[in-house]
Amino acid sequence: MQHVLQNGLTSGMSAVSGMHKHKKPNPVSKDFDGLATVVPDDWIPDAEKGVIYKGKNGDGDKSTFHWSDEEYPAVQDGWQHFVSKGVNFIDTAQVYGSGKSEEICGKLFANMEREDFVIQTKFFIMPQKSDILHPTSAPLKKLEWSLKNMGLDYVDVYLVHGPIHLQTISMIAKGMAECVDKGLTKCVGVANYSLEDMIKMQEELAKYNVPLAINQCEFNGLRRQPETSGLLQGCKERGIVFQSYSSLGQRRLSGKYTAENPPPKQYRFSSYDMKEIEPTLNVLRQIAEKHGKSVSSVALNYNLCKGITPVVGVRKLEQAQQNCEVLGWRLTNEEIREIDGVSFEGHTTNFWQQD
Repeated sequence: MQHVLQNGLTSGMSAVSGMHKHKKPNPVSKDFDGLATVVPDDWIPDAEKGVIYKGKNGDGDKSTFHWSDEEYPAVQDGWQHFVSKGVNFIDTAQVYGSGKSEEICGKLFANMEREDFVIQTKFFIMPQKSDILHPTSAPLKKLEWSLKNMGLDYVDVYLVHGPIHLQTISMIAKGMAECVDKGLTKCVGVANYSLEDMIKMQEELAKYNVPLAINQCEFNGLRRQPETSGLLQGCKERGIVFQSYSSLGQRRLSGKYTAENPPPKQYRFSSYDMKEIEPTLNVLRQIAEKHGKSVSSVALNYNLCKGITPVVGVRKLEQAQQNCEVLGWRLTNEEIREIDGVSFEGHTTNFWQQD
């Protein structure tokens, strides 16, 4: 099934919206209050604050995979820079490179003490033999495979990668709770879940006294759907950390790409023509120049100010350096309004991104 999915991606199917259509970005309504979820004015992002993910008994811890082995030294340099700045979290998944990403993570951690890093991986939800023969224990069996890939005894966070699993939410919840009870993960969460399904998963996990720690969805200035739909507020009300992936719109909001130099076609999240999002980039550039920061750090600061924990991809030292510029300062509410004013709601789909 995984190979069918990868072949589909190669032929033009999107992981988020089926076969690609040239959709224009849809602006967020001017009436929407973009400051409703913003953190207090005196909050400044820094690595020491960290993020607390809910674990059981109150315990907690502060064709999309493109890789060549020649890239490893540059990735290692980027990781070491992050660690030197107090950023020690890595997000990966079983599906990324069919385990290759997890193996790379294991190499990065090889000479580190276990308490000095936080690793999050995701349950591969495309149906496999284990999902049919062992529907409830499939999350456990696949996590054991992940731990072998990384050379670890446990992960800090284990997510359900998407809402399209063969099993019911109650069955998945039981399997994820088993992973916690066996000590193979400290916290569990979901990705790409709607508010309704997220609440159902939280309720099912509660039957085993396991909190739902995280919901990870795409969020950036080009896709504010989780905010406008009420999902972000719902997470805050329920003590669930909202993580954003594609936090830079697959580097569309990093300042690297322009209308004349667009991103590769396989960069499918937030996939709008660069000409359409030039007003958004102009505002980010102006704010970056005013603060003496990188464009990418402004885009990430925007997420942080909304109370969102951004996940970003890094393949070289320069990207790590630019992203770390997000620490130690914050956007003003007026600057957040400026970005809100040129942002987009983004599209959703029942297949993958429910919100």
